[in-house]
Amino acid sequence: MLKKYERLNEKVTFKAILKARSAISHYINKTNLIYYSELSRLIGCDAFVKHENHMPTGSFKIRGAMNFFHTINKPDVENGVLVSTRGNHGLAMAWAAQWYNIPCTVVVPENNNPETNRIIENFGAELIEHGHDFYDAQFYCDELVAAAGYYYVEQGNEPEMLNGIGTMGLEIFEDLPDVDVVICPIGGGAGCASLLKVVQAVNPGVEIIGVQAANAPAFYESLAHREWFVLDEAETIADGLAARSVFQLPYVIMKDHIKDVVLLSEEEILEGIRLALMSTHNLAEGAGAASIMAALKIKDRLAGKKVVLIMSGGNLDRKHLEQALA
Repeated sequence: MLKKYERLNEKVTFKAILKARSAISHYINKTNLIYYSELSRLIGCDAFVKHENHMPTGSFKIRGAMNFFHTINKPDVENGVLVSTRGNHGLAMAWAAQWYNIPCTVVVPENNNPETNRIIENFGAELIEHGHDFYDAQFYCDELVAAAGYYYVEQGNEPEMLNGIGTMGLEIFEDLPDVDVVICPIGGGAGCASLLKVVQAVNPGVEIIGVQAANAPAFYESLAHREWFVLDEAETIADGLAARSVFQLPYVIMKDHIKDVVLLSEEEILEGIRLALMSTHNLAEGAGAASIMAALKIKDRLAGKKVVLIMSGGNLDRKHLEQALA
């Protein structure tokens, strides 16, 4: 079942990531890697935050979206692209599609954040609400592809999406060559898999630690079962972590190399949001704050090290912000 993705894995390379940086630099700027003294004091290490929440759509996903449109064969998308999302992937694809004048249709679950839905439409995409969760939205896309001939962009399984996202890792090594540990949230797995490709090429001694919601521990369970694993449900306040499985391509990349996944309770995710706001003065969504909370949870293992915390996104709605501050 995974042989197709093992072949696709060969297309996610350090050389392709370098090419992606050249392509996307015309549209998006490098994000800051900032040392925070208060976080460093709390965790007991040299703590640096990689601010992907400062991207135009508020998350790292825009890196992959821009590289996808730059590299895709244009006749393949002449009928438009189709994506399923809880938020950040849809925002990124809708924003990037405008630059390339390609129609974009975004399918979201029926209970999706209305603020996110509105912004996706503001970017010029057509929005469709369908199903209970991301998986239901994903399955509905298969019907739409058959009916309308869209190009369905399965975010984590597009090699050029991962090559674009990998530019985040290049920037980390440029700013902090002697980094010891990178802590990265894992939802669909594209971000962590892309970072791993860069680490393997530049300094395999750097440790990558994943973070997932205890309510959505898909990759954690995959490691435990030693096979790609799909959960029955993934209900968490962290939309970016609410995946019933990682995508198959990131799984193939990560399964033999990412051995450590920290699980966070819903209360810990909310505490991470509050901690991000108080210690960095940044609004982080649940997934974006997860790395900070995970570092605090395992601080004994990080003592004295240079640690990069990936703040993957900042698209937090008012309801969850109020919960965190309460």
